[in-house]
Amino acid sequence: MSKKKVAFICIHNSCRSQIAEALAKHFAPDIFESYSAGTVKKPYINQSAVRLMKQIYGIDMEKDQYSKLIADIPMPDIAISMGCDVGCPYIGKAFDDNWGLLDPTGQDDEVFKSVITQIEKNVLQLKETLIKV
Repeated sequence: MSKKKVAFICIHNSCRSQIAEALAKHFAPDIFESYSAGTVKKPYINQSAVRLMKQIYGIDMEKDQYSKLIADIPMPDIAISMGCDVGCPYIGKAFDDNWGLLDPTGQDDEVFKSVITQIEKNVLQLKETLIKV
């Protein structure tokens, strides 16, 4: 049986969705394929996210990740919104979940770490759910 494709979607695909993709690839690569995307590309991933992910997990998000449009990734089996304050983009299917995460962009490290911790919990919960399926 092939692995499910999970897409983490945010408007800019520069912070929360990138963190989710990185943590899913770190914690669940044997359970599902992970992608992130948005409706707008940014020239680079949020540098606070890059720094903290490297510091906390040893993950270099800039090595294999970059900002992508929804059209740049395969159609997901599971689509998760990171929490859109102004309405989530349409991706060709309904969202399976909305994690309702605060956008930490422009905030201090403690806010970033709190969001990263919540994303880790959500990714691990998703992993456990998909193991049971």
